Amino acid sequence: MSSSAGTLVVSFIGLQTQEVKIQPVMKVVLKSDAEVLDEVLVVAYGTAKKSAFTGSASTIKADKIEARTVSNVTNALAGQVAGVQITQTNGQPGTSASIRIRGVGSMSASNSPLYVVDGVPYDGEISAINPQDIESMTVLKDAAANAIYGARGANGVVLITTKRGERGEAKVTFDAKWGSNKRGVPNYDVMTDPAMYYETAYRALYNSQFYNGKSASESYAYADRVLLDANNGGLGYLVYTVPEGQKLIGTNFKLNPNATLGYSDGSYYYTPDDWYDEIFGKGNLRQEYNVTISGASDKLSYYVSAGYLDDNGIIDNSGFERFSGRAKADYQAKPWLKVGTNIAYTYYNIKSPSGQTSDDWGSTGNLFYISNLIAPIYPMYVRNADGSIKVDDRGMTVYDFGSGSTNFNRPTLMGNPAGTLSLDDQNTYSDMLSTKWYATITPIEGLSITATLGANVLNQRANALQNPFYGSGVSAQGYVSVEHQRIFDINQQYMATYKTTFNNVHNLDLLAGFESYSHKIQYLGGSNSMLYNPFIGELNNAINTPPSVSSYTNEYVTMGYLARAQYDYDGKYFVSASYRRDASSRFHPDHRWGNFGSVGLAWLMSKETFMEDLTWINMLKLKASYGVQGNDNLGTGSAYYYAYADQFTVNNSNGDYSVVFAYKGNKDLTWETSHAFNVGFDFELFGSRLNGTVEYFSRKTSDLLYNQPVPISFGYSTVPKNVGSIINKGIELDLNGVLYRSKNIEWGANFNLTHYKNKITDLDPTVKENGIRYSNAIYRIGGSLYNAYLPVYAGVNPENGLPQYYVDPDNGDYTITTNYELAQQSDLGSTLAKVYGGFGTTLNVYGFDLGIQLSYQLGGKVYDGTYEALMQTGDLMGQNFHKDVLNAWTPENPNTDIPRMCTSDISSQRMSSRFLVSSDYLSFNNVTIGYTLPKRWIAKLGISNLRLYVTGDNLGVITCRKGFDPRQYFGLGSSTGSGNFSYSALRTITGGVTLNF
Repeated sequence: MSSSAGTLVVSFIGLQTQEVKIQPVMKVVLKSDAEVLDEVLVVAYGTAKKSAFTGSASTIKADKIEARTVSNVTNALAGQVAGVQITQTNGQPGTSASIRIRGVGSMSASNSPLYVVDGVPYDGEISAINPQDIESMTVLKDAAANAIYGARGANGVVLITTKRGERGEAKVTFDAKWGSNKRGVPNYDVMTDPAMYYETAYRALYNSQFYNGKSASESYAYADRVLLDANNGGLGYLVYTVPEGQKLIGTNFKLNPNATLGYSDGSYYYTPDDWYDEIFGKGNLRQEYNVTISGASDKLSYYVSAGYLDDNGIIDNSGFERFSGRAKADYQAKPWLKVGTNIAYTYYNIKSPSGQTSDDWGSTGNLFYISNLIAPIYPMYVRNADGSIKVDDRGMTVYDFGSGSTNFNRPTLMGNPAGTLSLDDQNTYSDMLSTKWYATITPIEGLSITATLGANVLNQRANALQNPFYGSGVSAQGYVSVEHQRIFDINQQYMATYKTTFNNVHNLDLLAGFESYSHKIQYLGGSNSMLYNPFIGELNNAINTPPSVSSYTNEYVTMGYLARAQYDYDGKYFVSASYRRDASSRFHPDHRWGNFGSVGLAWLMSKETFMEDLTWINMLKLKASYGVQGNDNLGTGSAYYYAYADQFTVNNSNGDYSVVFAYKGNKDLTWETSHAFNVGFDFELFGSRLNGTVEYFSRKTSDLLYNQPVPISFGYSTVPKNVGSIINKGIELDLNGVLYRSKNIEWGANFNLTHYKNKITDLDPTVKENGIRYSNAIYRIGGSLYNAYLPVYAGVNPENGLPQYYVDPDNGDYTITTNYELAQQSDLGSTLAKVYGGFGTTLNVYGFDLGIQLSYQLGGKVYDGTYEALMQTGDLMGQNFHKDVLNAWTPENPNTDIPRMCTSDISSQRMSSRFLVSSDYLSFNNVTIGYTLPKRWIAKLGISNLRLYVTGDNLGVITCRKGFDPRQYFGLGSSTGSGNFSYSALRTITGGVTLNF
């Protein structure tokens, strides 16, 4: 109580202190203070005070998650956590992001973290979890934090904690949001003017003759003859009407001024369409509704939710629909017995047209591939002679497929996926049931014994139909495939914990237990062709015989014994140690068991008497840890479930059995092992206005799981082995601060930064000397897993405009040649980013709130294969040009780094360092603006809280080149340029309302 006795100061550990006027009847509500020292963290198999935690972990609370308009919660991590990199290779709604924690820990085994939902390992689809149900996400990054998970925690652990009821009367929350999805990344700066494209192509054809010794007249004649001849390397289509007797392109390389756009051959009318605008020009609706009821009493805590999401994609027949429900309850049945359950059911459908992923980068069914590369002279639709869009006798719009559609043919980029999207159909229907039951008994004070059973069941059915009218299904008279898989996971945990304090200064927390995990996947799939009804995607609707049918069952089992001890002296000195002995069914029984563990130390320096006078330091903690972890995940294919064994397939050979060798196993295969070290400081300064963490980490992985290539003469191409080692070393910085705080205004900011290096320290003896080489990458001792391996571009020869390359820089030969075949691949070093992270700010002013979150990356490289494709000189005539080709070498423009435009040159669009570009980016992940109405306005309506808001997700990204999105890549990327040919990232603008009753 203050000296005036007019106010009362109310405080509690973990809650914000409140000053209130003294009244006869008072009700004081203390808000949670996320910045105080004794904040409770969710950690492995329980919780821990922040002050006592010796490991490295970062937590994202519900308010940060709810601010993001995402259908998969993994996307909400971008830029939020130090040490965590997020890549999103596919923008299809519902798909998960790839997460890497503190670099790359494996050469070819899994680098994905373990997900744990409410204490139970989770192998289901993350998109099945409604983000609105999540209370927090904690990323465990070092061995002290996650080594107790043993085999499955080597690549980090993401703990997802769902919401529970809070003390008090029932709370009802309703949230609704409506928005629109549009393409989040534009196309490259390509030619959109048909005249410009014709002129450029004509010049390239002319140059192919003139630069090779032909006269100007001969060169013009050749270009005139070939320009529109698709069978001889020309464009095929004419979309201009040219007066009789006149040329389309003049000797000045300009379009005939008398030419008019649009041309009819008497049967069809030809005019170019804006493919990009036709496909991506309209926004698609996104709508989401969530309702929750929660509360708690002395004995019972409950939380019930229901949600619906309809997230339409940016192309036809794509999207994500989800119905979700969750019921969570905890009941103190007896003073010595507590029981609880958490049951969630989700139905979801991912509607994803085939051919829209990075794996389908060259497919004529890939809408992103075609629309991003097609020249601006080609129609999307077939038009009648009068210019109207043609409709067939079934009432369907007729699309131009480039061959056989009209009297013209395209030389490249055949197909028209826009014409098949509405007729083809591909859906993945899923039912996900996730359950947890537990019982805890406390027979004596301090001792708790808990039995937990968690079960996840996923029933999934995928239907794909290709129509018989247009596109790739025509030759098969329609095609259908149906796949069904059932995945059943069950996790059992039996844990005993004992906590005690003696002599008031010695605090001990012990944990011992057993855990087992069983995963079973059953698959049945079939396909057939010759559809009877072109709109029914079932096998019985197809008559081709015999249909293709297959099935399999795979099982995976782990079990482990675990123990952990945590001790602190007087809340100042902390020691923790963990041990786990794990077994994995992926290995031969002789090599099945592995031993893992960790030790951690911490010193709460701010509690020492010598720091009492440093009042600006509220908390300062030094911590260090070391641990050993394992990895058994060689891959996701069926063969890897039994990687220790030789495997065979059974075929029919004239009515008899034919057993064919399919996979070479290795009985000596065993655990990939990570040795992780972490040291750092946690701090709170200036009245807890600034808090953060700075850490150094080192993670060495040995006995790498790797599919070693072998000579084809062996009868198989690879064999799984434990080979070599790699190390990741780096630093992390995480800062959170309150820049200004008053009664009605609070302004905060956050910033995080990660720098690390990845290095290969050992390889198998058979490849130590020369390394392991790929088309554009190399594994070599001393290098990283993402070292570029390419010919080195040496610019343009100013005399003739040809591209130049260094012959062999790795061996000191810097001779310049225009013969690409003489240029040797060179090790260009690591392409990994030097620094990555995120930053943001929040502002609350008189009920208005503003939140901005960004992420960034600096100092890396990535191969931009899309740009390479757009800088082609004619071997892919009909493909679009980047406008940079307008600065190509000519005798009048000799000082340029862009080779001459010449269709006879074969070296100007070859894989080289020329297309290895900066992967730096600044991504505008989220901006949210909201307003919470004053309670006095809404109290009479029975509403306790009403907030209106608008949020924008993935609003834009700044990169080295328009259209280029390095967020799709981790490390080197793809020489095919596939990133720009997969489903584009979405930009989502949403408005919503949240009501509390």
